[in-house]
This record gives sequence, C-alpha cells and structure tokens, in this order.
Amino acid sequence: MKVLLVGAGLSGAVIGRTLAEAGHDCRIIDSRSHIGGNCYTERDPETGVMMHVYGPHIFHTDDEEVWNYVNRFTTFLPFQNRVKTTSQGAVYSLPVNLHTINQFFGKTMRPDEARDFITEIADTSIEEPQSFEEQALRFVGRDLYEAFFKGYTEKQWGCSPTELPASILKRLPVRFNYDDNYFFHRFQGMPRDGYTPMIEAILDHPNITVELETSYEPAMADEADHVFWSGPLDGFFDYRLGRLGYRTLDFERFTHEGDYQGCAVMNYGDRDVPYTRITEHKHFSPWESHEGSVCYREYSRAAEPDDIPYYPIRMVEEKSLLSQYVELAQATPGVTFVGRLGTYRYLDMDVTIREAMDTAGSFLSGASMGKTMPTFIKSPL
Repeated sequence: MKVLLVGAGLSGAVIGRTLAEAGHDCRIIDSRSHIGGNCYTERDPETGVMMHVYGPHIFHTDDEEVWNYVNRFTTFLPFQNRVKTTSQGAVYSLPVNLHTINQFFGKTMRPDEARDFITEIADTSIEEPQSFEEQALRFVGRDLYEAFFKGYTEKQWGCSPTELPASILKRLPVRFNYDDNYFFHRFQGMPRDGYTPMIEAILDHPNITVELETSYEPAMADEADHVFWSGPLDGFFDYRLGRLGYRTLDFERFTHEGDYQGCAVMNYGDRDVPYTRITEHKHFSPWESHEGSVCYREYSRAAEPDDIPYYPIRMVEEKSLLSQYVELAQATPGVTFVGRLGTYRYLDMDVTIREAMDTAGSFLSGASMGKTMPTFIKSPL
C-alpha cells in the first residue's frame, strides 16, 4: 500500500519504519527543514556541544520493548536527570526528597521522622484535591509548595495553580530518602550521538522517502491508501472551529567559558525570576568534554499561531473544543491521528514510540483482515 505520513518526528519515523519493513511504500513529509521534530539535536558550531535545539529530551522508560527498539538504531549511554532548583536564595534538589526537606527546614531527620513531619505540616483537611494547589498543600504543606511549586507553576502555565487540575502534580513524587534521580524508570539514558542520528537510522529504509520543507496539501491524500497525521489535530482541519490552546517556549541562548551551573537543569522557583529554568546542554552528554558551554534560559508563554506548540493546556474550554475536533476526525475516513500534536496529549518519548509501534501493528493486522484503520489508537479524550 502507499502510505503518507505527515511529520518526520518519532511517530512518523517509527510507524514508517514498521510499515516499510512490511513492504509498504511510505512517503514522509515535514514542513521543517530537518527530521526529528522537537527531539532534533545538532552540534553547536562554536563550542562543539551537542544541542537539544528545542529543549532537553531525556529518555526514560519501563517499557523494555521500547528500550530495545531505540537501542537497535543507536547506542544509549547512562544518564540520570538530577534537577536542582534555586529558591529563596538557596539551591535544593528536586524532586522533593529527604535532603530537600532537611535542608529547607534546617533539620537532620531520618526517613520515618521526615514522613511524620510532612504529615503534620500537610493540609490533611483536603481529602480529595481538585486543583494543583490543593494537591500540593495536601501532600507537602504550604512552605514547600510556595518554595518549589507555586511560582514555577505560575510561570510555566500562565495562570494560578488553583485553576490547574490536581493531576498535573501527581507526576512529582515526594521521597523520604536521598534519591535525587528525577525519574524512577528502569531504563534511562541519552543517545551517544544525539537523537538526530537515531531518527536518521530509523528512516533509513528503501521503502521510505522523506521530503523536508514540504507542507501537507489535501490532494496528497488522494495519492495514498492511508494517511498518518502527527501534526496539530486542529491544523488538519485548518483551525475551522478555532485553535486548541498550547503553551510555547522561548529560549534565550548564551555561552559561557567553563561550567556555568554544574548541572543540566536548574529550575527557578521564585516568581520574580522571569524564566522557569536554565539548561546547560553539555551536561546532557557527560561522556564528552568541552571547554565552552551553551545554555538556554527558558521562558513559557501562551502559544500564538506561528509559534511551536509544546504543552497542550487541556483546561475545560480546550477539552470542549477538542471533543468537537475529535468528532470531525472520526468522520474523516482514511486518516489516523497520532503523537503529541495529533492527539493533543502530553507524551513522553517512550510513550510516543510505544503508541507508534501499536499504531503500525494495528494497521498491519487490520490490513491483512480487511479492517478499517481506527481514527485514534488512543482517544484524545
């Protein structure tokens, strides 16, 4: 079959590779001048540092099949994300752990003592947290919430934490030991040579053609037996019902001779610091050595029509509009919507790859039995 895949990021590459290996003819187009989507990496010509051009991407997963898949196309080296945060004139470790608690309160508590202490300062009157703020107050209390979460969240999302759902904070654990590894998955690492060569290797198949700086035109679908769309869901319909809301990021790049901050990621929790964090890219490749350094100050704001969409907002208004676009999509034959933008969901890389593998598998099994490919493998709702 002839398959058109719109987007040369992880979703398009993984689906395309699987279908190509099964003998299908895959045409992948992307409006950008490079493959890889927001995972794109490149060497900084000035310093030689491997740059995460659209912000840091750290690979972590418990899915062994996904881990084996990415290691088929590149070499992953060990990397653990150890995030620091500057708050109220001091530097602490995140996520909140025993060291953070002892340092912040000037104590030397053991794990059981710290657990009892946090229980005492937490607002246990909040039985079923509904908002981000209630979730934080319920589990860590006001002091830790205001130091590490409130200001950062206001900057990141552009609204009060009282307006955000509690589910956003459920991904951030509190640890009563000294483990400062930001993630807790079995498999964690970075591709030795960056993500771009990995995606190049996935796309390297005789049944795959890649066309960059090529925007989708509806007539292209007429030449394909099926379309996989990994662009914005609302963009497929030319935003006819309005635009789904996103947060975007602005990066202020600067260089430094030597080591600027001693870690890959430094958050800034205070509201009066305009940026959310500084990332120092050479620390994402600790097996390399560079005298110079490249850093990004990261600013979050509401996405405008010409901005790169990063984080789907998914508040009540957006979910209402989303449901209307899902209805439109389900009434559109021959198209499957995939990935972060195509399903309007925040997805880590491993989940994106898993869903792409499952999508390709569904296509192959359905084609062999004459079944129609579903519009969504995972419902955006």
